[in-house]
Amino acid sequence: QVQLVESGGGLVQPGGSLRLSCAASGTAFIINAMGWYRQAPGKERELVATVTSGRSPNYADSVKGRFTISRDNAKNTVYLQMNSLEPEDTAVYYCNADVLRTTNWRSYPYWGQGTQVTVSS
Repeated sequence: QVQLVESGGGLVQPGGSLRLSCAASGTAFIINAMGWYRQAPGKERELVATVTSGRSPNYADSVKGRFTISRDNAKNTVYLQMNSLEPEDTAVYYCNADVLRTTNWRSYPYWGQGTQVTVSS
């Protein structure tokens, strides 16, 4: 089994910054891609940013220039640096990983438990 554990959420004032982390652990797996999604109250879950080895990161238009996604392959960890936060960024942020299981060489999506980010004065 593979687990994703997120950390770094919290309450921040508009214009502030937060850094989210998500670490993958388990056995017999290779990570293809990792990313962050978010879900605000009453809204559908939406993509924030994704990163795949060897490719440029992909960002939602609403966060371009403010958020930066990065990945430490040695630690199986993905980060999301969020700057210039706005109240509209308030949501539960979920880590996602596309994981290749070497037990059967099939890929599966995995999700973290979510971490709350609240931007408010």
